[in-house]
Amino acid sequence: MDLQLRGKAAVVTGASRGIGLAIVSALVDEGMRVVAGARTVTPELKATGALCVSVDLATPDGPARLVAEGVAELGGLDLLVNNVGGGDSGEGQTGGFLGFTDQQWHDAFTLNFLAAVRTSRAALPHLTGSRGALVNVSSTGARTPHAGPVTYTTAKAALSAFGKALAEEFGPHGVRVNTVSPGPVRTDMWESPDGYGAELARSLGMAQEQLLAQLPTAMGMVTGRLVAPAEVAALVAYLASPLAGSTTGADHVIDGGATKTV
Repeated sequence: MDLQLRGKAAVVTGASRGIGLAIVSALVDEGMRVVAGARTVTPELKATGALCVSVDLATPDGPARLVAEGVAELGGLDLLVNNVGGGDSGEGQTGGFLGFTDQQWHDAFTLNFLAAVRTSRAALPHLTGSRGALVNVSSTGARTPHAGPVTYTTAKAALSAFGKALAEEFGPHGVRVNTVSPGPVRTDMWESPDGYGAELARSLGMAQEQLLAQLPTAMGMVTGRLVAPAEVAALVAYLASPLAGSTTGADHVIDGGATKTV
């Protein structure tokens, strides 16, 4: 299927690994010109052929600088993907609400929510000009906030609400805004030896490999496996496409059937 994206310009945040890296690869494969922002530019990101920008999106001026460089390099902007996020650091993430400090709340909201606010603010004047698209990568944790660190899931809930608000305000200006909410994905958040999955396994007194093997069943994923980053990326690419021209203001869950509500 031709997604009609060839030659269009995109900025992707949090692009160095996992879902972000998969999104960059998918968009480049569709013929898009992509500026990929990440704090660390990895060899895997360079290999995609995207233009890589090293930027700390948790700083107040980082998001605007990324968008400005993207627009300057690409000559405009047709798509913004707000993918940057955090919640994959293991230590101190499994003790419950009373264990989180003000600094941890601040850090979670800065990276998972404010980075998207700032990047969107910089990008939307360009997206209205091109009648483009914006996709936020949230989490099913926004719908089931007990299923993860409360700082992370609450920030993602704010991000999901933010996407709804932008879709309503900027739809009349020709900009489509959608949210993608993955369940557990095979990324460092679960698989890294110092990530959230490893810390959760330690708190439960089991090996990390055992946790990952049992996680799909425990989460109610009827597919019996974790989500692949490329599957999330394919959904993002479709939502960026003119083929999804009447799809806006929606939150698209991709979690192997784990979310049971209508």
